[in-house]
Amino acid sequence: QVQLVESGGGLVQPGGSLRLSCAASRITFSIYDMGWYRQAPGKQRELVAGITSDGTTNYTLSVKGRFTISRDNAENTVYLQMNSLKPEDTANYYCNARFRRGYVNLNYWGQGIQVTVSS
Repeated sequence: QVQLVESGGGLVQPGGSLRLSCAASRITFSIYDMGWYRQAPGKQRELVAGITSDGTTNYTLSVKGRFTISRDNAENTVYLQMNSLKPEDTANYYCNARFRRGYVNLNYWGQGIQVTVSS
């Protein structure tokens, strides 16, 4: 069974940093597009950052210049470095793995990890 396991969340003060990790197992990690999503209470889940199988990245506007997504295909892991954190970054963060080719459409989620930015 495919597993995506997030780690690195927690409580941090405004202006601080956190690094989220998502370790994948039982998938051919290198061919998947990976993403970090977040969902705050009462809000819809939104894409924070994505990285394709060939390394192309994209970010939602509110995190550009503060967050960096990266991947290590040898370690089957995707990272989200979060700097200059703001209270509005508080949310449950989810790792996503997606593979689409022709009729094949595979989509997997991690269990989520809480990030709280508060003084």
